[in-house]
Amino acid sequence: MIYSVSAGFFENLAEIFTSTVYLKMIGQGLLSTLIISVGAGVLGLFLGTLVAIIKIQPKNKWLIAPKFICDAYVTIIRGTPMALQLFIMAFVIFAIRGFPMEITAIIAFGINSGAYVSENIRAGILSVDRGQTEASRALGISSGYTMMRIVIPQGMKNVIPAIGNELIALIKETSIVSMIGMVDLTAVAKIIGSGERLASYLVPMLVVALCYLAIVYLLTLVIKLIERRLRKSEKR
Repeated sequence: MIYSVSAGFFENLAEIFTSTVYLKMIGQGLLSTLIISVGAGVLGLFLGTLVAIIKIQPKNKWLIAPKFICDAYVTIIRGTPMALQLFIMAFVIFAIRGFPMEITAIIAFGINSGAYVSENIRAGILSVDRGQTEASRALGISSGYTMMRIVIPQGMKNVIPAIGNELIALIKETSIVSMIGMVDLTAVAKIIGSGERLASYLVPMLVVALCYLAIVYLLTLVIKLIERRLRKSEKR
Protein backbone atom coordinates (compact mmCIF):
# COMPACT_ATOMS: atom_id res chain seq x y z
CA MET A 1 0.00 0.00 0.00
CA ILE A 2 2.76 2.44 1.00
CA TYR A 3 4.75 1.46 -2.09
CA SER A 4 1.82 2.12 -4.42
CA VAL A 5 1.19 5.53 -2.84
CA SER A 6 4.85 6.58 -3.07
CA ALA A 7 5.08 5.26 -6.63
CA GLY A 8 2.02 7.26 -7.62
CA PHE A 9 3.50 10.35 -5.97
CA PHE A 10 6.75 10.16 -7.91
CA GLU A 11 4.94 9.36 -11.13
CA ASN A 12 2.81 12.48 -10.75
CA LEU A 13 5.89 14.51 -9.85
CA ALA A 14 7.69 13.29 -12.96
CA GLU A 15 4.58 14.00 -15.04
CA ILE A 16 4.60 17.64 -13.94
CA PHE A 17 8.30 18.28 -14.51
CA THR A 18 8.38 16.50 -17.89
CA SER A 19 5.24 18.12 -19.28
CA THR A 20 5.82 21.37 -21.13
CA VAL A 21 2.12 22.17 -20.73
CA TYR A 22 2.23 21.92 -16.92
CA LEU A 23 5.53 23.78 -16.68
CA LYS A 24 4.16 26.57 -18.87
CA MET A 25 1.06 26.81 -16.68
CA ILE A 26 3.18 26.99 -13.53
CA GLY A 27 5.39 29.63 -15.14
CA GLN A 28 2.39 31.75 -16.10
CA GLY A 29 0.92 31.38 -12.61
CA LEU A 30 4.25 32.35 -11.07
CA LEU A 31 4.48 35.41 -13.31
CA SER A 32 0.96 36.47 -12.35
CA THR A 33 1.76 36.08 -8.65
CA LEU A 34 4.96 38.10 -8.99
CA ILE A 35 3.28 40.90 -10.96
CA ILE A 36 0.52 41.27 -8.38
CA SER A 37 2.95 41.05 -5.44
CA VAL A 38 5.46 43.56 -6.82
CA GLY A 39 2.78 46.00 -7.98
CA ALA A 40 0.88 45.80 -4.70
CA GLY A 41 4.11 46.07 -2.70
CA VAL A 42 5.15 49.28 -4.46
CA LEU A 43 1.66 50.77 -4.11
CA GLY A 44 1.45 49.73 -0.46
CA LEU A 45 4.85 51.27 0.32
CA PHE A 46 3.85 54.55 -1.34
CA LEU A 47 0.47 54.72 0.41
CA GLY A 48 1.93 53.63 3.73
CA THR A 49 4.64 56.30 3.65
CA LEU A 50 2.15 59.00 2.65
CA VAL A 51 -0.35 58.05 5.36
CA ALA A 52 2.38 57.79 8.01
CA ILE A 53 3.74 61.25 7.19
CA ILE A 54 0.27 62.79 7.38
CA LYS A 55 -0.54 61.10 10.69
CA ILE A 56 2.63 62.24 12.47
CA GLN A 57 2.30 65.91 11.48
CA PRO A 58 1.67 68.40 14.32
CA LYS A 59 -1.88 69.55 14.91
CA ASN A 60 -2.99 71.83 12.11
CA LYS A 61 -6.48 72.89 11.08
CA TRP A 62 -5.60 72.14 7.45
CA LEU A 63 -4.70 68.55 8.34
CA ILE A 64 -7.82 67.68 10.34
CA ALA A 65 -9.64 66.21 7.33
CA PRO A 66 -6.60 64.36 5.87
CA LYS A 67 -5.79 62.87 9.28
CA PHE A 68 -9.39 61.77 9.77
CA ILE A 69 -9.37 60.13 6.33
CA CYS A 70 -6.06 58.37 7.08
CA ASP A 71 -7.31 57.13 10.47
CA ALA A 72 -10.53 55.85 8.90
CA TYR A 73 -8.59 54.18 6.07
CA VAL A 74 -6.27 52.33 8.45
CA THR A 75 -9.10 51.30 10.78
CA ILE A 76 -11.39 50.01 8.02
CA ILE A 77 -8.71 48.17 6.05
CA ARG A 78 -7.15 46.52 9.10
CA GLY A 79 -10.56 45.64 10.52
CA THR A 80 -12.02 43.85 7.48
CA PRO A 81 -10.96 40.59 5.74
CA MET A 82 -8.71 40.81 2.68
CA ALA A 83 -11.04 38.49 0.76
CA LEU A 84 -13.95 40.85 1.33
CA GLN A 85 -11.90 43.84 0.18
CA LEU A 86 -10.88 41.96 -2.96
CA PHE A 87 -14.50 41.05 -3.75
CA ILE A 88 -15.63 44.66 -3.31
CA MET A 89 -12.85 45.92 -5.57
CA ALA A 90 -13.50 43.32 -8.27
CA PHE A 91 -17.30 43.21 -8.32
CA VAL A 92 -18.34 46.66 -7.04
CA ILE A 93 -15.76 49.41 -7.48
CA PHE A 94 -14.05 48.09 -10.61
CA ALA A 95 -16.97 46.12 -12.01
CA ILE A 96 -16.25 47.56 -15.45
CA ARG A 97 -16.39 45.42 -18.57
CA GLY A 98 -12.88 44.77 -19.82
CA PHE A 99 -11.11 46.26 -16.80
CA PRO A 100 -7.97 44.14 -16.17
CA MET A 101 -8.30 41.88 -13.15
CA GLU A 102 -4.54 42.17 -12.57
CA ILE A 103 -4.89 45.91 -11.99
CA THR A 104 -7.86 45.32 -9.69
CA ALA A 105 -5.85 42.82 -7.64
CA ILE A 106 -2.82 45.12 -7.45
CA ILE A 107 -4.98 48.01 -6.22
CA ALA A 108 -6.83 45.84 -3.69
CA PHE A 109 -3.71 44.27 -2.21
CA GLY A 110 -1.79 47.55 -2.40
CA ILE A 111 -4.45 49.40 -0.44
CA ASN A 112 -4.55 46.61 2.14
CA SER A 113 -0.78 46.51 2.47
CA GLY A 114 -0.56 50.29 2.74
CA ALA A 115 -2.63 50.30 5.93
CA TYR A 116 -0.21 47.94 7.67
CA VAL A 117 2.92 49.55 6.22
CA SER A 118 1.75 52.98 7.39
CA GLU A 119 1.67 51.85 11.01
CA ASN A 120 5.12 50.27 10.69
CA ILE A 121 6.59 53.42 9.16
CA ARG A 122 4.84 55.67 11.67
CA ALA A 123 6.31 53.66 14.54
CA GLY A 124 9.74 53.81 12.91
CA ILE A 125 9.60 57.58 12.45
CA LEU A 126 8.41 58.14 16.01
CA SER A 127 11.32 56.02 17.26
CA VAL A 128 13.82 58.60 15.94
CA ASP A 129 15.11 60.83 18.73
CA ARG A 130 13.22 64.13 18.77
CA GLY A 131 16.47 65.86 19.66
CA GLN A 132 17.61 65.52 16.06
CA THR A 133 14.51 67.34 14.82
CA GLU A 134 14.92 70.07 17.39
CA ALA A 135 18.62 70.47 16.55
CA SER A 136 17.93 70.77 12.83
CA ARG A 137 15.21 73.36 13.44
CA ALA A 138 17.59 75.30 15.70
CA LEU A 139 20.04 75.42 12.79
CA GLY A 140 17.34 76.97 10.62
CA ILE A 141 16.59 73.84 8.58
CA SER A 142 12.98 73.67 7.38
CA SER A 143 10.63 71.07 8.87
CA GLY A 144 10.00 69.53 5.45
CA TYR A 145 13.71 69.07 4.72
CA THR A 146 14.27 67.72 8.23
CA MET A 147 11.52 65.17 7.77
CA MET A 148 12.54 64.02 4.28
CA ARG A 149 16.34 63.99 4.70
CA ILE A 150 16.92 63.28 8.38
CA VAL A 151 13.94 61.69 10.13
CA ILE A 152 12.39 59.45 7.45
CA PRO A 153 15.69 57.82 6.31
CA GLN A 154 16.49 56.85 9.91
CA GLY A 155 12.94 55.70 10.54
CA MET A 156 12.98 53.52 7.44
CA LYS A 157 16.11 51.78 8.70
CA ASN A 158 14.26 50.84 11.86
CA VAL A 159 11.25 49.34 10.06
CA ILE A 160 12.91 47.37 7.27
CA PRO A 161 12.36 44.02 9.06
CA ALA A 162 8.69 44.85 9.69
CA ILE A 163 8.16 45.96 6.09
CA GLY A 164 9.90 42.80 4.92
CA ASN A 165 7.50 40.70 6.97
CA GLU A 166 4.57 42.60 5.45
CA LEU A 167 5.86 41.93 1.93
CA ILE A 168 6.20 38.23 2.71
CA ALA A 169 2.65 38.15 4.05
CA LEU A 170 1.49 40.02 0.95
CA ILE A 171 3.00 37.43 -1.38
CA LYS A 172 1.19 34.62 0.42
CA GLU A 173 -2.09 36.55 0.57
CA THR A 174 -2.19 36.84 -3.22
CA SER A 175 -3.10 33.15 -3.31
CA ILE A 176 -6.77 34.16 -2.90
CA VAL A 177 -6.98 35.92 -6.29
CA SER A 178 -8.46 32.74 -7.75
CA MET A 179 -11.64 33.76 -5.90
CA ILE A 180 -12.21 36.47 -8.50
CA GLY A 181 -11.34 34.25 -11.45
CA MET A 182 -7.62 34.95 -11.79
CA VAL A 183 -5.09 32.22 -12.46
CA ASP A 184 -2.11 32.47 -10.12
CA LEU A 185 0.13 29.78 -8.66
CA THR A 186 -2.53 28.39 -6.34
CA ALA A 187 -5.15 28.33 -9.09
CA VAL A 188 -2.72 26.52 -11.40
CA ALA A 189 -2.22 23.81 -8.76
CA LYS A 190 -5.99 23.34 -8.55
CA ILE A 191 -6.31 23.13 -12.33
CA ILE A 192 -3.49 20.62 -12.69
CA GLY A 193 -4.74 18.53 -9.77
CA SER A 194 -8.24 18.32 -11.20
CA GLY A 195 -7.02 17.06 -14.58
CA GLU A 196 -7.42 13.52 -15.82
CA ARG A 197 -3.68 12.93 -16.15
CA LEU A 198 -2.95 13.45 -12.46
CA ALA A 199 -6.32 13.43 -10.64
CA SER A 200 -4.48 14.40 -7.44
CA TYR A 201 -4.00 17.75 -5.73
CA LEU A 202 -1.11 16.65 -3.50
CA VAL A 203 1.78 16.85 -5.96
CA PRO A 204 0.86 20.10 -7.74
CA MET A 205 0.12 21.76 -4.40
CA LEU A 206 3.54 20.71 -3.09
CA VAL A 207 5.24 22.01 -6.24
CA VAL A 208 3.46 25.35 -5.91
CA ALA A 209 4.30 25.47 -2.19
CA LEU A 210 7.97 25.12 -3.12
CA CYS A 211 7.59 28.02 -5.56
CA TYR A 212 6.17 30.22 -2.78
CA LEU A 213 8.93 29.06 -0.44
CA ALA A 214 11.59 29.97 -3.01
CA ILE A 215 10.12 33.46 -3.50
CA VAL A 216 9.93 34.11 0.24
CA TYR A 217 13.46 32.76 0.78
CA LEU A 218 14.92 35.04 -1.92
CA LEU A 219 13.05 38.03 -0.49
CA THR A 220 14.37 37.20 2.98
CA LEU A 221 17.93 37.13 1.63
CA VAL A 222 17.43 40.52 -0.04
CA ILE A 223 16.09 42.02 3.21
CA LYS A 224 19.03 40.65 5.18
CA LEU A 225 21.45 42.05 2.58
CA ILE A 226 19.85 45.50 2.86
CA GLU A 227 20.02 45.38 6.67
CA ARG A 228 23.68 44.34 6.54
CA ARG A 229 24.61 47.19 4.21
CA LEU A 230 22.73 49.71 6.32
CA ARG A 231 24.58 48.53 9.42
CA LYS A 232 27.91 48.95 7.58
CA SER A 233 26.96 52.48 6.51
CA GLU A 234 26.19 53.39 10.14
CA LYS A 235 29.63 52.25 11.28
CA ARG A 236 31.45 54.46 8.75
